Parts: sequence; structure tokens; C-alpha cells
Amino acid sequence: MRNERDIAPASPASPQGVGARVPRKEDDRLMRGRGQFVGDIRLAGLQDVAFVRSPLAHARIKGIHVPERYRDVVFTADDLIGVKPIRAVTSLTGFKVSDQPILATGKVRQVGELIAMCVAPTRAEAEDIAASVTLDLEELPAVYDMRKALEPGAPLVHEHWGDNVFLESFFETNIDSAFDAPIKVTREISTARQCMSPLEGRGVVATYDHRLDQLTLYSGSQMPHIVRNGLSDCLEMDQGQIRIVSPDVGGGFGHKGILLPEEVCLSWLTMKRGFPVRWIEDRREHLTAAANCREHFYKITVYADRDGTLRGIDCEALVDSGAYSSYPFSACLEAAQVVSILPGPYKMPAYRCRTYSVATNKCPILPYRGVARTGVCFALELMLDLVAVEAGLEPGDVRLRNLPGPEQMPFDNITKKHFDSGDYPEAMRRALAQINIEAIRARQRKGEDDGRLIGVGLSIYCEQAAHGTSVYSGWGIPMVPGHEQATARMTPDGGLELRVGVHSHGQGMETTMAQVAHELLGIDLAKIRLVHGDTTMTPYSTGTWGSRAMVMAGGAVATACHELADRARKIGAKLLQVDEASVVLADGEIRGPNGSVSLQEIAHTWYRRPQDLPGDVDPAGLEATSGYKPKRDTGTFSYAAHAVTVAVDPDLGDVEILDYAIVEDGGVLVNPMIVDGQIYGGLAQGIGTALYEEMPFDRTGQPLNTTLADYVLPGPTEVPEPWLDHMETPSPYTKFGVKGIGEGGAIAPPAAIGNAVNDALRGLGAEMLHSPITPKRIVEAILAARDAERSAA
Repeated sequence: MRNERDIAPASPASPQGVGARVPRKEDDRLMRGRGQFVGDIRLAGLQDVAFVRSPLAHARIKGIHVPERYRDVVFTADDLIGVKPIRAVTSLTGFKVSDQPILATGKVRQVGELIAMCVAPTRAEAEDIAASVTLDLEELPAVYDMRKALEPGAPLVHEHWGDNVFLESFFETNIDSAFDAPIKVTREISTARQCMSPLEGRGVVATYDHRLDQLTLYSGSQMPHIVRNGLSDCLEMDQGQIRIVSPDVGGGFGHKGILLPEEVCLSWLTMKRGFPVRWIEDRREHLTAAANCREHFYKITVYADRDGTLRGIDCEALVDSGAYSSYPFSACLEAAQVVSILPGPYKMPAYRCRTYSVATNKCPILPYRGVARTGVCFALELMLDLVAVEAGLEPGDVRLRNLPGPEQMPFDNITKKHFDSGDYPEAMRRALAQINIEAIRARQRKGEDDGRLIGVGLSIYCEQAAHGTSVYSGWGIPMVPGHEQATARMTPDGGLELRVGVHSHGQGMETTMAQVAHELLGIDLAKIRLVHGDTTMTPYSTGTWGSRAMVMAGGAVATACHELADRARKIGAKLLQVDEASVVLADGEIRGPNGSVSLQEIAHTWYRRPQDLPGDVDPAGLEATSGYKPKRDTGTFSYAAHAVTVAVDPDLGDVEILDYAIVEDGGVLVNPMIVDGQIYGGLAQGIGTALYEEMPFDRTGQPLNTTLADYVLPGPTEVPEPWLDHMETPSPYTKFGVKGIGEGGAIAPPAAIGNAVNDALRGLGAEMLHSPITPKRIVEAILAARDAERSAA
């Protein structure tokens, strides 16, 4: 049995191991334009696909008219014989199933829904064919507002349901005990619908090999094995007949974590016609028809004592889930998650929450970076500032009073979320010190020469990451993570090949997984290669989502490398002709009492000179596949305190971010430089949620911001460089003490910025409770406050 003391890890000062700020290996090719994305793939005989999409949000299909000359290159639902709809269900009680047809049948339920597929030698020709197809649609009243969708007599997205609710979720404990609290603050808070907007849109190339009887689908996917599961279900094919290849991916954020109807369409088409086919999403398709996120509504009451101690929270929340339940996460995930995470990291004795996943005539909502946490953090943290105002306290003091201390870790909150480790109050204290609250208050009292108003805002969040079997088996969705597997294989020249089922789309896994391997084996990073994104070549995995890859796949790589190191140590002892107990592996070589042998020499001997090995050598060799699951698989909890100073122009409504501080704790950081990049990128997305990004719909269900001229994304001038501090409290349950960190940067900014704007406007009686906080909304709120003041006078 392996004794891990015989495998000496790299020293803390190792320039390549866990904790080192190593430049990303993959950047050399990506920055030189040598990456390969789906759009770069060229196959002999490749033809392009364009889709006829619904121009209406809700309508019955009365007819689809295809010109005679195009009958053999246009396909509708009637052609897809035997192809099943996409179905993402959950075992949660009361969940209503919505079958998503691959091509629309009967009626359409969102603008942009696929109706027909057109194929031609070029995309331009395919689009011309699509434009020649005419639709006979009977428009129906659209469900465009999730609150109105719950009203009696509202139009129905799915008539057989009888209402527009995918799922109702509820949690309650001891709420009656909070009702006599001296402070009671109630507000209605909401967040706008957004588009995910990765740099690279979705893309699909499909080809069929008749010799192998195998479909190969190239798709920019975060979870190739899950796409294969879904394709197998829809096409009723054996999984061995399907290969999914996900090459370089230009950002995912959740949008590339679902099975697309386009993927099913092109898979069927290449098998039907016998040549490769391609579809590349353009930006208008993405903004009009692709997955949206973030649309929440909260009616929330917070109860507290005069000293700011929380007594309880009572909330009713709605999440606009769109028209269909997306595979594999389902339409239930976001709203049901609200119920369980709304209390955040805070201590409180009472809580009640009811949520509704509401169906509307919009594209399906997806778990965008941070999932429900961004909306939950926005609602909760805005309310804590209002409690502070009522109590006459600084917002930071209210948070410090209600956060669990390090001596209480591990901490189970009121919904039984198990917080593994951390010092939440210390993170808040550091952020407060950096932002310098006292100096900001003095500046506010003095006033600004240009008439702008200064405000300071805080927020703190917790991010449950690397959810395991015990969590997702309770959801009952088509995807439940188990033991994550990885393969480590030494090559004859002493290199190392790692195979993992997760996929990197900006996380730097080609670097961080190599750092984990180096920590165990001492092999130079330049000689370590990562194979991922190909279902034929990698072990099964649920993929990259929920900030799980470093915890789960990193743990699996470490476990496989431990096994490989143990085998190498045994071979090395044989070659050194010493007892196995007398050798150790350190810095890439097996060291014995009187000599050493490098891993490169061991690999050369194993593969190319087996005659030099003794007959009783372990035949398992230098390739190991191992599985990993943390000691407790309910997830790790990363967190961060954010503090921001803003200047608000009361005449124009313009918001300028003057200073931004982040104190985060992601456990032990495998590569702090990559973590910095994750947080910077998340901050940019969080600023977009707070101030800019919005996808509005009119009463007919038409999306209104369908170009990047209308859908505003933050750029370099809108995103300041934050002050960033890492705390690194190890998780007691994971390899190396790592935690998930990939989503956290995007969660807290809307709440912190919202609180800062409200702090700036407080003297005017204006309050911002909806994101994005646009100049128009700020000016309208100020004018409304002035009108109310005049009316009261």
C-alpha cells in the first residue's frame, strides 16, 4: 500500500508546483493566433447550415412553405423522423416537464426558435435559402412578464400545464419568532435579463464516418460527455457511436454548458446527407435566440434588532426561466437554488422563502457565471445596508455582527449549507481598511467641487463550488457528478500525459493541472501535456461548471500521479537494487541510500528496455487512471468581501467607479496569477450586470437589444483595476485544501455597486433597487424623490 510520505512534494519555493505564479502554457499558442476553435475546423466537402427561426414569441404554425427548387436542402420537423425532443427533467416534487422540439412542431414559444434547417455550400447561400422560406403563423398573446404570467387568465406557454410554473420551491423555519423584531425593512428588488456574451459564440461541425459507424461532433462545449449523453438520448444511438470533440473554446460562462437543438440538427443532417456540415452562431442569433440569464424578482423582508443583529428573512422570489427546460440543468435549478442560498453566510434564527420558476415566451434561462448567487447577493446585501440605515449603524458593522467567525468553522447555516472553512469577518475588515470608510465619510461631508455625489458600498458572498453526488442526486436532473477520474501516463522519453474529462475555456487548465502533477512527480511543466475535450480520449466527466474543475479534476490528477509515483518508486528501487522502503521520489527522481535514477530513465527502461527489468516487476506499468471525490462532497465555500467607492452625477445619472477592493478566500491557490485573472474577468462581468447589460422585451415578447450597439458591454474604460488580497484558508476536505474560485468575481459587484450608488443618493431620498443601474433610472429616481418631497410639503 502506498505511503504518501515516500512521495516528497515539491518544496513551497518550487517555481512550478502548487502555489506558483506560472505563466499559462496555453497562452503561447492562443496569443499567436494558433488556437483552433470550432470556426477554424475545415473538412473536405463541408457545407454550411442556416436556420429559419421564428420571428414571433408565441404563435401556432399553420404552414411552412418551401420553394420547390429548395425542397431537397430544407428540412423541417416532419423530416426528423425518430428524433426525440430535448428533455431536462428533475425529480423534485411538482416539476412540470417541457419537451423542447429540435425543430418546432405545432407552435413556437420564443423568438428565434428553430423552425427549419437549410444547407448549402456557403453560409451566404444557406441564408438566402432560409430567406426564401415563408411561414404561416397565427400569433398568440405572449407571456412577456414573469409576474403577469402568474395572474389568473394569463396566456399559457404550455397549455397542458394549466399555469406557467415549472416548479414552486419552499423553505421555512421559525419565521414567526422574527415578526416582533424592532426593525422590519421590506423592498421589491429585481435584476434584468442578460445575455452571456462569450467572446466566441456557439458553433457546431458534424461529420459521420461510415467505416467506423461513428458520428463526430465538434462543438465548443464545457461538458463534452454530457452533450454525448443528450445526443444519444435524442438520436437513440449507442454512445460508442458518438464522439464529441470540444477544441479551444473562447469563453463559456454556462452558455456552453447545455445540449443545443442545433447540435442535434446537424448530427442528424450529416448522417442523412453523408457530408460534413457546419453552423456558426452569429452575434445577432446569440442576442436574439440564445440562452439568457439573471432575471430575478424578490419581495423581501429583513427583520433585525436595534444593534443590527439579524432576526430573520422572509422572501418570495420569481425567476423567469423562459420557454423550455435546458439540458441538463433544467429550469428548476436557479429558483430552487435561491431558496437554499438566500441567507448567504450570515447567522440568523428564522427564515422563510418561496420561489417560482416561471415559464415565459423567452429563450431558456441558464446558469450564468455565479448562477443564482448574483441575484441573491444583490437582494440580500442591498437589504443589509437598509437595515444599517434603520439601525443608525455603518453597513460594515452590521455585517461584522452577523458573520460567523473562524472559531465557528465548519459552520452550518440555517438552510444547512456546510461552510467548510474561512474567516469571513477578517475579509470584511481588510476590505473596510483598504477602502477607508472614515475618509470617505469625511469626503461626503465636505462635498465635491463638481457637484457629484460620493458613495461607498459593500457586499460579501459565498460560493458553493464543486458540488458532489450528495447535492446533485437530490436535484434528480440528468447529470449527477460522481468520482472524477483522471489518467496520468508517462511517455517513453520521460514526459507526462494527463487526460481529464473536464474542459478548459479560459481557466488555464493546461497549466494548473500540470502544476498539480509537478507537485507530485517533479516533472518539468514543459514536458507535461493535457488531453481534454474529446470523449474518445478522456475519462467520463460531467465537465466544467460550478467552479469544480480544480477541486475535482485537480484532485483526480493528484490521485493518479500519486499512483504513478508509487509505481515509479517500485521500479526505481528495482533498478537501484535496494529495498523499496529505502527510496523516495523527489524532484523527478527516485533517490536511494547510495544513488538515484530519474523518472526519465525509469520511463525509458520500462518502455524501451524491458529486458533490464527484473521478472517480478509490477506489470501495471507507468499509466494510471484514478478517481477522486473530496472527503465531504457537499462542496467547498469560497467567499470574498467587496468594497467600492463611486461618484454619481445627479444631473446626468453617470456612475464612475473610483476605487474597488476585493478580499477573497479561495482556499489554497494552485496558481495565484490565474486566480487574479479569473477575478478580474468576473469583476468585469459583475460591473456589466450592475451598470450596463440588459435584454428587455416588449409586450409581444420581442427582444429589443439585438445588436451590440444596443446591448452594452463594459469595456476597458468602465472596468478599473481592483486592489486584490488573497487570504487562502485551506478547505479541510480537498486535496491541497483548494476551493472553487471561477465564478466568484462576478457575484458581488452588482450588490457592492448598488449599495454605493444608494449611499451616494441617500441624501436625495432616491433608491436604486433594480439592476442595471443605468443613468436613466438614476435620474428618474432622483426626479421621483423630488416630486414626492414637493408633494409632502
